[in-house]
Amino acid sequence: MKIILLQDEKKLGKKGDIIEASDGYARNYILPRKIGVEATSKNMNDLKLQKANEDKRAKEQLDAAKALAAELESKQVIVKIRAGEGGKAFGSVSTKDIAEAYLSQHNIDLDKKKIQLQDGLKSFGAYEVPIKLHPQVTGKLNVKVTEA
Repeated sequence: MKIILLQDEKKLGKKGDIIEASDGYARNYILPRKIGVEATSKNMNDLKLQKANEDKRAKEQLDAAKALAAELESKQVIVKIRAGEGGKAFGSVSTKDIAEAYLSQHNIDLDKKKIQLQDGLKSFGAYEVPIKLHPQVTGKLNVKVTEA
């Protein structure tokens, strides 16, 4: 019996896969637990439509991420930190500080977890910080650290 999986199952396959299972296994295990449905022509057509919709949504998200990356590269965010003795930076700039400053200056909310900063920025100057907007898109964020 052909089965379309409705969820990921470790020994059977991933969601949306079409598998071949014995009649008894399908009727007694897969179908009652709603792990999968029988691969009828209606269910196959529904699966095809669902996959097309997911592909369309993924393409829209990719295009939006590329547009946001282009917008981020054209703008600069200025983060002010206190200076200690001799003009050295007192503390450091974290991803949270960058996200808050970008929101206040440009009204765009960035997720601080997506900003890929190895360590905090501990000195004054201009930096290019990578930001992961999508699994396939990484943008550059121009950050200028100045004295408060």
